[in-house]
Amino acid sequence: MSYIERAITDTLKKRISSSKCLLVTGARQVGKSTMIRHVFPDYNIANFDDRLTRLQAREEPKLFFMNHPRPLFIDEVQKENSILEEIKLIADNSDERGEFILSGSQKLELMKGMSESLAGRISIVELGGLSLREINHISFNRHFVPTEEYIREREKDMVRYSDIWEIIHKGSYPELYDIDRDWQDFYSSYTATYLERDINELIAADSLTFTKFMTSAAARTGEMLNYANIASDVGVSEPTIKNWISVLERTGILYILQPYSASALNRAIKTPKIYFRDTGLACYLTRWLTADALKNSAVAGNMFETFVVSEILKSYSNEGKDYRFNIFYYRGKDKRTTGENEIDLILQEDGVLYPIEIKMTGNPKASMASTNEILDRIPNQKRGLGVILCLIDRKTYLRDNLLALPMEYV
Repeated sequence: MSYIERAITDTLKKRISSSKCLLVTGARQVGKSTMIRHVFPDYNIANFDDRLTRLQAREEPKLFFMNHPRPLFIDEVQKENSILEEIKLIADNSDERGEFILSGSQKLELMKGMSESLAGRISIVELGGLSLREINHISFNRHFVPTEEYIREREKDMVRYSDIWEIIHKGSYPELYDIDRDWQDFYSSYTATYLERDINELIAADSLTFTKFMTSAAARTGEMLNYANIASDVGVSEPTIKNWISVLERTGILYILQPYSASALNRAIKTPKIYFRDTGLACYLTRWLTADALKNSAVAGNMFETFVVSEILKSYSNEGKDYRFNIFYYRGKDKRTTGENEIDLILQEDGVLYPIEIKMTGNPKASMASTNEILDRIPNQKRGLGVILCLIDRKTYLRDNLLALPMEYV
Protein backbone atom coordinates (compact mmCIF):
# COMPACT_ATOMS: atom_id res chain seq x y z
CA MET A 1 0.00 0.00 0.00
CA SER A 2 1.49 3.35 -1.06
CA TYR A 3 1.18 6.47 1.05
CA ILE A 4 -0.13 9.61 -0.63
CA GLU A 5 1.57 12.70 0.78
CA ARG A 6 -1.00 14.94 2.44
CA ALA A 7 -1.03 18.67 1.77
CA ILE A 8 -1.62 19.50 5.44
CA THR A 9 1.73 17.97 6.52
CA ASP A 10 3.68 21.24 6.76
CA THR A 11 0.86 22.81 8.76
CA LEU A 12 0.95 19.89 11.22
CA LYS A 13 4.70 20.22 11.72
CA LYS A 14 4.43 23.96 12.38
CA ARG A 15 1.54 23.55 14.80
CA ILE A 16 3.16 20.72 16.78
CA SER A 17 6.34 22.76 17.22
CA SER A 18 4.45 25.69 18.74
CA SER A 19 1.57 24.02 20.66
CA LYS A 20 1.47 21.72 23.64
CA CYS A 21 -1.23 19.59 22.00
CA LEU A 22 -2.46 19.06 18.45
CA LEU A 23 -5.95 17.83 17.54
CA VAL A 24 -6.65 16.42 14.06
CA THR A 25 -10.35 16.06 13.27
CA GLY A 26 -12.12 14.57 10.25
CA ALA A 27 -14.51 11.85 9.15
CA ARG A 28 -13.63 8.17 9.53
CA GLN A 29 -11.29 6.77 6.87
CA VAL A 30 -9.98 10.12 5.60
CA GLY A 31 -6.50 9.04 6.67
CA LYS A 32 -5.94 10.77 10.04
CA SER A 33 -4.19 7.88 11.78
CA THR A 34 -2.14 6.87 8.74
CA MET A 35 -0.96 10.43 8.22
CA ILE A 36 -0.02 11.01 11.85
CA ARG A 37 1.91 7.73 12.02
CA HIS A 38 3.72 8.63 8.80
CA VAL A 39 4.56 12.24 9.76
CA PHE A 40 5.33 11.55 13.44
CA PRO A 41 6.76 8.00 13.56
CA ASP A 42 8.43 8.55 16.97
CA TYR A 43 5.16 9.02 18.84
CA ASN A 44 3.78 6.24 21.02
CA ILE A 45 0.20 5.27 20.15
CA ALA A 46 -2.96 4.64 22.18
CA ASN A 47 -6.14 3.77 20.26
CA PHE A 48 -9.41 4.49 22.05
CA ASP A 49 -11.28 2.18 19.69
CA ASP A 50 -9.90 -0.48 22.06
CA ARG A 51 -12.21 -0.86 25.06
CA LEU A 52 -9.51 -1.99 27.49
CA THR A 53 -7.36 1.01 26.62
CA ARG A 54 -10.34 3.33 27.22
CA LEU A 55 -11.15 1.62 30.49
CA GLN A 56 -7.63 2.10 31.82
CA ALA A 57 -7.60 5.75 30.69
CA ARG A 58 -10.86 6.34 32.55
CA GLU A 59 -10.23 4.41 35.77
CA GLU A 60 -6.44 4.55 36.15
CA PRO A 61 -5.17 7.54 34.18
CA LYS A 62 -1.79 7.64 35.93
CA LEU A 63 -1.20 4.00 35.02
CA PHE A 64 -2.41 4.72 31.49
CA PHE A 65 0.24 7.40 31.01
CA MET A 66 2.91 5.12 32.49
CA ASN A 67 2.04 2.52 29.88
CA HIS A 68 1.80 5.15 27.12
CA PRO A 69 4.69 7.60 27.65
CA ARG A 70 5.02 10.91 25.87
CA PRO A 71 5.20 11.97 23.11
CA LEU A 72 1.85 10.28 22.67
CA PHE A 73 -0.70 9.99 19.87
CA ILE A 74 -4.23 9.18 21.11
CA ASP A 75 -6.55 8.01 18.32
CA GLU A 76 -10.35 8.47 18.52
CA VAL A 77 -9.94 10.52 21.69
CA GLN A 78 -13.61 11.57 21.75
CA LYS A 79 -14.51 8.06 22.95
CA GLU A 80 -13.02 8.88 26.37
CA ASN A 81 -13.20 12.62 26.96
CA SER A 82 -12.30 12.25 30.62
CA ILE A 83 -8.65 11.89 29.62
CA LEU A 84 -8.62 15.54 28.52
CA GLU A 85 -8.52 16.77 32.11
CA GLU A 86 -5.45 14.62 32.77
CA ILE A 87 -3.79 15.93 29.60
CA LYS A 88 -4.51 19.47 30.80
CA LEU A 89 -2.72 18.81 34.10
CA ILE A 90 0.30 17.35 32.31
CA ALA A 91 0.42 20.26 29.84
CA ASP A 92 0.18 22.83 32.64
CA ASN A 93 3.13 21.27 34.45
CA SER A 94 5.39 21.09 31.42
CA ASP A 95 7.05 23.60 29.11
CA GLU A 96 7.48 21.01 26.35
CA ARG A 97 5.75 21.46 23.00
CA GLY A 98 4.06 18.75 20.98
CA GLU A 99 3.73 16.17 23.74
CA PHE A 100 0.27 15.07 22.63
CA ILE A 101 -1.37 14.50 19.26
CA LEU A 102 -5.07 13.69 19.40
CA SER A 103 -7.40 12.60 16.62
CA GLY A 104 -11.12 12.08 16.39
CA SER A 105 -14.08 11.91 14.05
CA GLN A 106 -16.60 13.98 16.01
CA LYS A 107 -15.36 17.48 15.46
CA LEU A 108 -17.83 19.74 17.24
CA GLU A 109 -18.16 17.51 20.28
CA LEU A 110 -14.39 17.32 20.49
CA MET A 111 -14.08 21.08 20.23
CA LYS A 112 -16.54 21.45 23.10
CA GLY A 113 -14.36 19.19 25.22
CA MET A 114 -11.23 21.01 24.15
CA SER A 115 -12.67 24.42 24.96
CA GLU A 116 -13.52 23.24 28.46
CA SER A 117 -10.29 21.38 29.21
CA LEU A 118 -7.52 22.52 26.88
CA ALA A 119 -8.31 26.11 25.93
CA GLY A 120 -5.11 27.91 24.97
CA ARG A 121 -3.13 24.68 25.03
CA ILE A 122 -4.24 23.00 21.84
CA SER A 123 -4.13 23.65 18.10
CA ILE A 124 -6.98 22.22 16.00
CA VAL A 125 -6.77 21.22 12.32
CA GLU A 126 -9.20 19.43 10.02
CA LEU A 127 -8.32 16.69 7.55
CA GLY A 128 -10.68 15.98 4.66
CA GLY A 129 -10.55 13.29 2.03
CA LEU A 130 -7.94 13.41 -0.71
CA SER A 131 -8.07 16.61 -2.74
CA LEU A 132 -7.54 16.80 -6.49
CA ARG A 133 -4.17 18.40 -5.78
CA GLU A 134 -3.13 15.46 -3.60
CA ILE A 135 -4.38 12.85 -6.07
CA ASN A 136 -2.37 14.58 -8.81
CA HIS A 137 0.70 15.14 -6.57
CA ILE A 138 0.53 18.93 -6.79
CA SER A 139 2.53 20.70 -4.09
CA PHE A 140 0.71 24.06 -4.32
CA ASN A 141 -1.05 24.56 -0.99
CA ARG A 142 -2.92 27.85 -0.77
CA HIS A 143 -6.65 28.20 -0.20
CA PHE A 144 -8.71 29.09 -3.23
CA VAL A 145 -9.51 32.77 -3.58
CA PRO A 146 -9.59 34.34 -7.07
CA THR A 147 -7.09 37.14 -6.69
CA GLU A 148 -4.60 37.96 -9.42
CA GLU A 149 -1.80 36.83 -7.12
CA TYR A 150 -3.45 33.46 -6.41
CA ILE A 151 -4.13 32.79 -10.10
CA ARG A 152 -0.57 33.71 -11.06
CA GLU A 153 0.92 31.44 -8.38
CA ARG A 154 -1.49 28.59 -9.16
CA GLU A 155 -0.47 28.62 -12.83
CA LYS A 156 3.12 27.78 -11.88
CA ASP A 157 2.08 24.30 -10.76
CA MET A 158 -0.72 23.29 -13.11
CA VAL A 159 -1.54 19.73 -14.14
CA ARG A 160 -4.33 18.93 -16.56
CA TYR A 161 -6.94 16.82 -14.79
CA SER A 162 -8.31 13.84 -16.67
CA ASP A 163 -11.43 11.78 -15.98
CA ILE A 164 -12.85 14.27 -13.51
CA TRP A 165 -16.17 12.42 -13.46
CA GLU A 166 -14.33 9.25 -12.50
CA ILE A 167 -12.93 11.11 -9.48
CA ILE A 168 -16.32 12.62 -8.59
CA HIS A 169 -17.90 9.16 -8.70
CA LYS A 170 -15.03 7.40 -6.96
CA GLY A 171 -14.87 9.81 -4.05
CA SER A 172 -11.95 10.97 -1.94
CA TYR A 173 -11.25 8.26 0.65
CA PRO A 174 -7.53 7.31 0.52
CA GLU A 175 -8.13 3.55 0.60
CA LEU A 176 -9.73 3.74 -2.86
CA TYR A 177 -6.46 5.16 -4.20
CA ASP A 178 -3.98 3.15 -2.10
CA ILE A 179 -5.15 -0.26 -3.27
CA ASP A 180 -7.39 -1.73 -5.95
CA ARG A 181 -10.47 -1.74 -3.70
CA ASP A 182 -13.89 -2.51 -5.14
CA TRP A 183 -15.97 0.69 -5.02
CA GLN A 184 -19.27 -0.87 -3.91
CA ASP A 185 -17.56 -3.09 -1.36
CA PHE A 186 -15.73 -0.13 0.17
CA TYR A 187 -18.78 2.10 0.56
CA SER A 188 -20.96 -0.78 1.76
CA SER A 189 -18.39 -1.53 4.47
CA TYR A 190 -17.89 2.17 5.22
CA THR A 191 -21.60 2.77 5.73
CA ALA A 192 -21.94 -0.28 7.99
CA THR A 193 -18.85 0.65 10.02
CA TYR A 194 -19.95 4.28 10.33
CA LEU A 195 -23.38 3.23 11.54
CA GLU A 196 -22.02 0.65 13.97
CA ARG A 197 -19.11 2.62 15.45
CA ASP A 198 -20.26 6.21 15.42
CA ILE A 199 -23.98 6.57 14.97
CA ASN A 200 -25.05 3.99 17.54
CA GLU A 201 -23.17 6.03 20.13
CA LEU A 202 -24.93 9.27 19.18
CA ILE A 203 -28.54 8.41 18.30
CA ALA A 204 -31.22 5.85 19.06
CA ALA A 205 -32.38 4.52 15.69
CA ASP A 206 -32.32 1.24 13.83
CA SER A 207 -29.77 1.03 11.04
CA LEU A 208 -32.34 0.65 8.24
CA THR A 209 -34.15 3.86 9.19
CA PHE A 210 -30.91 5.79 9.55
CA THR A 211 -29.62 4.46 6.20
CA LYS A 212 -32.89 5.62 4.62
CA PHE A 213 -32.26 9.04 6.16
CA MET A 214 -28.69 9.19 4.81
CA THR A 215 -29.96 8.26 1.35
CA SER A 216 -32.61 10.99 1.49
CA ALA A 217 -29.98 13.54 2.55
CA ALA A 218 -27.59 12.40 -0.20
CA ALA A 219 -30.34 12.84 -2.80
CA ARG A 220 -30.54 16.51 -1.77
CA THR A 221 -26.85 17.39 -1.83
CA GLY A 222 -26.37 20.86 -3.31
CA GLU A 223 -29.91 21.92 -2.41
CA MET A 224 -31.43 24.13 0.27
CA LEU A 225 -31.94 22.18 3.47
CA ASN A 226 -35.59 21.24 3.99
CA TYR A 227 -36.04 19.25 7.18
CA ALA A 228 -39.75 18.65 6.58
CA ASN A 229 -39.19 17.01 3.17
CA ILE A 230 -36.55 14.65 4.55
CA ALA A 231 -38.75 13.84 7.54
CA SER A 232 -41.57 12.94 5.15
CA ASP A 233 -39.27 10.65 3.17
CA VAL A 234 -37.96 8.85 6.22
CA GLY A 235 -41.12 8.73 8.30
CA VAL A 236 -39.76 10.35 11.45
CA SER A 237 -40.34 13.73 13.09
CA GLU A 238 -38.75 16.98 11.91
CA PRO A 239 -36.89 17.51 15.24
CA THR A 240 -35.40 14.02 14.79
CA ILE A 241 -34.16 14.94 11.31
CA LYS A 242 -32.60 18.13 12.69
CA ASN A 243 -30.75 16.08 15.28
CA TRP A 244 -29.58 13.52 12.71
CA ILE A 245 -28.39 16.24 10.32
CA SER A 246 -26.38 17.64 13.22
CA VAL A 247 -24.86 14.20 13.81
CA LEU A 248 -23.80 13.90 10.15
CA GLU A 249 -22.25 17.35 10.33
CA ARG A 250 -20.40 16.64 13.58
CA THR A 251 -18.96 13.41 12.21
CA GLY A 252 -17.71 14.99 8.98
CA ILE A 253 -20.24 13.49 6.56
CA LEU A 254 -22.10 16.71 5.77
CA TYR A 255 -21.27 20.38 5.33
CA ILE A 256 -23.97 22.95 5.97
CA LEU A 257 -23.35 26.10 3.93
CA GLN A 258 -24.81 29.20 5.55
CA PRO A 259 -26.49 32.01 3.57
CA TYR A 260 -24.76 35.37 3.34
CA SER A 261 -26.36 37.82 5.73
CA ALA A 262 -26.26 41.60 5.29
CA SER A 263 -28.78 44.29 6.17
CA ALA A 264 -28.61 45.61 2.60
CA LEU A 265 -29.97 42.28 1.30
CA ASN A 266 -33.37 42.42 2.93
CA ARG A 267 -34.93 39.86 0.58
CA ALA A 268 -32.28 37.17 0.99
CA ILE A 269 -33.34 33.64 1.90
CA LYS A 270 -32.05 32.52 5.30
CA THR A 271 -32.13 28.76 4.66
CA PRO A 272 -28.73 26.96 4.55
CA LYS A 273 -27.68 24.46 1.87
CA ILE A 274 -26.65 20.88 2.42
CA TYR A 275 -23.57 19.23 0.88
CA PHE A 276 -22.07 15.80 1.30
CA ARG A 277 -18.35 16.01 2.01
CA ASP A 278 -17.63 13.03 -0.23
CA THR A 279 -19.32 12.65 -3.62
CA GLY A 280 -18.45 8.95 -3.80
CA LEU A 281 -20.49 8.26 -0.67
CA ALA A 282 -23.37 10.37 -2.01
CA CYS A 283 -23.27 8.41 -5.29
CA TYR A 284 -23.26 5.09 -3.44
CA LEU A 285 -26.22 6.03 -1.26
CA THR A 286 -28.27 7.26 -4.25
CA ARG A 287 -27.25 4.24 -6.39
CA TRP A 288 -25.34 5.95 -9.18
CA LEU A 289 -23.10 2.96 -9.83
CA THR A 290 -20.94 4.25 -12.71
CA ALA A 291 -19.32 7.54 -13.60
CA ASP A 292 -20.99 7.59 -17.03
CA ALA A 293 -24.45 7.12 -15.54
CA LEU A 294 -23.77 9.94 -13.07
CA LYS A 295 -22.38 12.30 -15.73
CA ASN A 296 -25.52 11.96 -17.83
CA SER A 297 -28.01 12.02 -14.96
CA ALA A 298 -30.41 14.68 -13.76
CA VAL A 299 -28.34 15.08 -10.57
CA ALA A 300 -25.03 15.68 -12.37
CA GLY A 301 -25.14 19.45 -11.80
CA ASN A 302 -25.73 19.12 -8.06
CA MET A 303 -23.04 16.47 -7.73
CA PHE A 304 -20.53 18.61 -9.65
CA GLU A 305 -21.34 21.57 -7.40
CA THR A 306 -20.95 19.37 -4.31
CA PHE A 307 -17.55 18.23 -5.54
CA VAL A 308 -16.30 21.78 -6.21
CA VAL A 309 -17.49 23.05 -2.82
CA SER A 310 -15.70 20.14 -1.13
CA GLU A 311 -12.47 20.90 -3.01
CA ILE A 312 -12.60 24.56 -1.95
CA LEU A 313 -13.15 23.57 1.70
CA LYS A 314 -10.14 21.22 1.51
CA SER A 315 -7.99 24.01 0.09
CA TYR A 316 -8.71 26.02 3.26
CA SER A 317 -8.29 23.23 5.81
CA ASN A 318 -5.12 21.86 4.16
CA GLU A 319 -3.53 25.29 4.65
CA GLY A 320 -4.71 25.32 8.26
CA LYS A 321 -7.35 27.98 7.59
CA ASP A 322 -10.76 28.17 9.26
CA TYR A 323 -13.34 28.52 6.48
CA ARG A 324 -16.43 28.74 8.69
CA PHE A 325 -16.64 32.53 8.57
CA ASN A 326 -15.39 32.97 5.01
CA ILE A 327 -17.70 30.93 2.77
CA PHE A 328 -21.40 31.60 2.13
CA TYR A 329 -24.00 31.53 -0.61
CA TYR A 330 -26.74 33.94 -1.63
CA ARG A 331 -30.27 33.35 -2.82
CA GLY A 332 -33.04 35.93 -2.82
CA LYS A 333 -35.07 38.56 -4.67
CA ASP A 334 -32.96 41.65 -4.05
CA LYS A 335 -32.26 41.96 -7.77
CA ARG A 336 -35.08 43.56 -9.74
CA THR A 337 -35.98 40.56 -11.87
CA THR A 338 -38.70 37.96 -11.67
CA GLY A 339 -37.97 34.94 -9.52
CA GLU A 340 -35.07 34.29 -7.21
CA ASN A 341 -31.41 34.93 -7.94
CA GLU A 342 -28.46 32.98 -6.60
CA ILE A 343 -24.70 33.17 -6.17
CA ASP A 344 -23.37 29.66 -5.58
CA LEU A 345 -20.53 30.75 -3.30
CA ILE A 346 -19.36 34.02 -1.79
CA LEU A 347 -15.79 34.00 -0.47
CA GLN A 348 -15.20 36.78 2.04
CA GLU A 349 -11.63 37.85 2.68
CA ASP A 350 -9.99 41.10 3.82
CA GLY A 351 -13.11 43.18 3.18
CA VAL A 352 -13.60 41.78 -0.33
CA LEU A 353 -16.48 39.57 -1.52
CA TYR A 354 -15.63 37.17 -4.35
CA PRO A 355 -18.73 35.76 -6.11
CA ILE A 356 -18.27 32.21 -7.43
CA GLU A 357 -20.58 30.38 -9.83
CA ILE A 358 -20.22 26.61 -10.25
CA LYS A 359 -21.51 25.36 -13.60
CA MET A 360 -21.27 21.97 -15.27
CA THR A 361 -20.58 23.44 -18.68
CA GLY A 362 -17.73 23.88 -21.13
CA ASN A 363 -19.34 26.99 -22.59
CA PRO A 364 -19.80 29.55 -19.80
CA LYS A 365 -21.68 32.81 -20.41
CA ALA A 366 -21.40 36.15 -18.67
CA SER A 367 -25.14 36.02 -17.97
CA MET A 368 -24.50 33.12 -15.55
CA ALA A 369 -23.03 35.68 -13.13
CA SER A 370 -25.70 38.36 -13.53
CA THR A 371 -26.53 38.33 -9.81
CA ASN A 372 -23.00 39.39 -8.78
CA GLU A 373 -23.85 43.09 -8.90
CA ILE A 374 -26.05 42.87 -5.80
CA LEU A 375 -22.84 42.59 -3.75
CA ASP A 376 -22.14 46.22 -4.63
CA ARG A 377 -24.87 47.17 -2.16
CA ILE A 378 -22.99 45.76 0.83
CA PRO A 379 -21.48 48.60 2.89
CA ASN A 380 -17.82 48.40 3.89
CA GLN A 381 -17.25 45.49 1.50
CA LYS A 382 -15.77 45.57 -1.98
CA ARG A 383 -16.79 43.21 -4.78
CA GLY A 384 -13.79 41.29 -6.06
CA LEU A 385 -13.22 39.34 -9.25
CA GLY A 386 -16.14 37.07 -10.11
CA VAL A 387 -15.42 33.52 -11.24
CA ILE A 388 -17.32 30.80 -13.03
CA LEU A 389 -15.74 27.44 -12.13
CA CYS A 390 -16.66 25.08 -14.91
CA LEU A 391 -15.46 22.47 -17.43
CA ILE A 392 -13.85 24.97 -19.79
CA ASP A 393 -10.36 23.99 -20.94
CA ARG A 394 -8.57 27.33 -20.37
CA LYS A 395 -8.79 30.56 -18.40
CA THR A 396 -11.14 32.95 -20.21
CA TYR A 397 -12.23 36.49 -19.36
CA LEU A 398 -15.96 36.98 -19.99
CA ARG A 399 -15.90 40.57 -18.70
CA ASP A 400 -13.19 42.69 -17.15
CA ASN A 401 -14.41 41.59 -13.69
CA LEU A 402 -15.57 38.06 -14.58
CA LEU A 403 -13.36 35.08 -15.31
CA ALA A 404 -14.19 31.52 -16.35
CA LEU A 405 -11.74 29.06 -14.79
CA PRO A 406 -11.18 25.34 -15.29
CA MET A 407 -11.28 23.09 -12.23
CA GLU A 408 -7.47 22.93 -12.30
CA TYR A 409 -7.33 26.38 -10.70
CA VAL A 410 -8.92 25.11 -7.48
